[in-house]
Amino acid sequence: MNVQRTLTLSCILVVPLLGMGADSVQAKDPRIATYAALIPGGGQVYNGRLIKALAVVTLEGLALGSWLENSDLYDSYDPDDDTRFPLRKHRYLEKRNKYAWWVGFIYVYGMIDALVDAHLSPFTEVMGSSMGSKQKNGEENE
Repeated sequence: MNVQRTLTLSCILVVPLLGMGADSVQAKDPRIATYAALIPGGGQVYNGRLIKALAVVTLEGLALGSWLENSDLYDSYDPDDDTRFPLRKHRYLEKRNKYAWWVGFIYVYGMIDALVDAHLSPFTEVMGSSMGSKQKNGEENE
């Protein structure tokens, strides 16, 4: 009786595992996406979002360039040169700090976006394939 119970319990536990095949949707690894995102735009490239990567790199470059420009203007400020310095010295300091914050925000946004996109990559592929097959067969969404 004990052997029959063990065999029945084994079948109940093993049979569902036999139906599990390989996942047809290749998921992105969020950990790799996070490591790739250490380079601005790298996580978006890993996830296959090249336009987003271009946008992140461009915005990061513009913010970094503006930060460097205002930092240089602040460091070399000459109150007698009105043509090169139309603003007061403290305005260049404020602008430098503002662009430094933007550099940080864009960098963190790129990392979070890459991580979220990697987590949601199977969702969009599964939802896109099931919706497309239902619409082709003429069935309505339930």
